[in-house]
Parts: sequence; structure tokens; C-alpha cells
Amino acid sequence: MKTRKLFLLAAITLATLAAGGCGVVNSAVDNVTGLVGLNETGTVIAKVAQIRSSYAVVAADLLEVKRGETLEILDEIDFEKVRWYRVRALDSYKTEGWIEAQNIITNALLEKSKKLAEEDRDSQPQATAQLRAATNLRLSPEQRDDNILVKLDNLSTFEIVSWRYVPKSQDASDVDNARRGEEKQTRGKTKNAEIEAAKEQGEPEKMDEKYDIWYKVRLDRSVSPAPAGWIFGRQVELQMPDDIVFYQHNNRKFVAWQRLDNFDAGDKSLSRSSDQTKAAKPGSWVVLSRTNVVKAQDGIEPDFDGIQVMAYDKYNEEHYMAYRSPEVWGRLPLKVEGTGDNKIFVLNLRNAAGEMEEKRFVTFKDPKGRLKLTVPDGIATGK
Repeated sequence: MKTRKLFLLAAITLATLAAGGCGVVNSAVDNVTGLVGLNETGTVIAKVAQIRSSYAVVAADLLEVKRGETLEILDEIDFEKVRWYRVRALDSYKTEGWIEAQNIITNALLEKSKKLAEEDRDSQPQATAQLRAATNLRLSPEQRDDNILVKLDNLSTFEIVSWRYVPKSQDASDVDNARRGEEKQTRGKTKNAEIEAAKEQGEPEKMDEKYDIWYKVRLDRSVSPAPAGWIFGRQVELQMPDDIVFYQHNNRKFVAWQRLDNFDAGDKSLSRSSDQTKAAKPGSWVVLSRTNVVKAQDGIEPDFDGIQVMAYDKYNEEHYMAYRSPEVWGRLPLKVEGTGDNKIFVLNLRNAAGEMEEKRFVTFKDPKGRLKLTVPDGIATGK
């Protein structure tokens, strides 16, 4: 990279000596950068973006490009704290010009995102959500300048595969929307007087005061060319099924859910549209919940501490509680197996010895058509 830039500088210098004037220098820059090249391609991630004649404010628009189009990346430059790529389009004129880097994802980054997606290829989504503001999709659950994949639009939707709690930085911005090369600076973790006062009074620590949550997500191609990544949770709004959202209590939030009826849990051929249609109808659900109290064991927080099964009586058109667990200490993922009314959901729970065990809950219908459960050994039946 350094050699390429030195070569470019030398070429510009020679061009300047050969002929004076800004126009000549600009022409020399254009010619040399086109020859040097980065030998890389990128994909447009903005809905619509412009290839411009230069990165100056007064530059002319040369070509409009849309999300998903491929561009050849010839060069890059940082100009007034904004990164720009010199690109060549694949139109009939092979249009060359400049485009803001935030509108492009390089193939190198795209492959890393695809690798993340491959890790969870067979994982069932734990929840669905959307953004309350434009937010960066990142390669890892941390705010760094070198791990931004794309900036997602406000109201973008996605599936949540897993999540991670990280110690909260009190000075972190609620919205993670800085550009690459323009990362917002924070002063790191600060002491919170209210938290310290609560400790002195012996009150339990609160999750939302101690941690931020990062979500590992899976995205549809209509939302982002990058299929997977991490999202800062402060602007994520969980999209709970309409028929059960009102059963959530303030001291216990729903964090994951899976449907227990009207579909084959092992059928990989179901489309997203059919899944959404079925989820829109009232039905029976297994729901994982979490209280706002810190419960770390060996420095690790549980992903959930409660289990509920809410069954739906289609004749009376109402839900009833088929199962509610006592307090548990559990980790993702939640997996549902089986067909028809006979489903099994699988969870990882900490036992009395402090070890994690896979527990299988079997659901079935009794002669009256009521949903019942066979609860695994070591788990109280609840009410």
C-alpha cells in the first residue's frame, strides 16, 4: 500500500513539473490511480448512491448506482475525514469516478460476513427485531473503526441468532452510526454514583445499569448484502408476536420465543414470507424471559432465567399458561424439534452441581386437546 502511494506521489510530481496548472495535476492523478488500482471489487450497500466526478463538494454526479450492484475499486483516499473510493462501474461506458466508502462493502469484508453467517447456518432464530435508528452492522461486538461492515437503515429488520452482554460504557452513544474512519470517541467506562449507592445499600445490581447488549443477527438480502454481523443493542426493538406481547411483565422481559404449532420444526423449505404469515396468527409459544438482576456465575450471565409455554385455545380464542418454570439459569440456543402437535424444545440449563445440561421438554395434547408438557428430571413443574 505504501509503495503504491509513493509511486502515485512520484507520478503526480512528474506531471506537475511537465505542465503547470491544477487541471493537469488532477488529470495526472486520475490517470495514475486508474493504472495502479487496488484489484478489489465492492458491492453497493446504499439503496441509491452517486458516482461523482471527484470527492469535492462541487463535483458532478456521473452515474446512479443501486444496492447490490458490483463496482471495481481502483483507489481510495481520506478527504476531510471522509473516506472515498475511486471506482469503475460495470455499465456499458465503464464509468469511473468517486463514491463515499460508506456506500460500498468490499468483497473482503463481505466474505467475512458470509463466514459469520455460515457459523449459524442451521441455527433457528431466537427472536426477530428492527432498528429504531440507522446503526452499524459490525464484525464483532465492539465499537472499533476497523470492524464496520455496513450502515443499516432505520427500521431495518433481522433475525437474532444470539447475544452477548458487555460491561457498559456510560459515555457510549445510544446510536452506533459513525462512519468508517470517523469513529466517535468515548472516554470508556465511568463510575456511576447510583450503582455504587445501590451496592452500599445491599441492593442487587441491575443488568441495564451494568451491561450493554450486542446482538448477533442474520439479515435478508433485501436489507443488506452482508448476511450476518453484530448490532449494538441500544437501538434494537424486539418484534414480539402480537398475540403474546401483552403477557410480558415489567420485571421480566421476553428475550426469545419459538412457535410450537402449525409448522414442521425440521422443515428447512419454509420461506420467510410463509413463516411470517403463520407467526401472525395466534398460536402456542415457548418463551424465554429475563429479569433485570445480575446473576453472573463464573463471570458469565445467563441468557434467560425463566421459561413459559403459552398455549392457544382456538375454540375459545384465548391463551392459557401450559407451563411456567421456577427460576432457572440458562444459555442459548432454544431449539424446537418435531412435527404437528408433538414438539420437543431443547434448552441448556445449569444443574444443582453448577454444570450445564441439555434438557428436553416434550409437548403433547391431552384427550381434551389441551397442551401439556413432560418436564425433564431436575426441573420443577412450575404453575
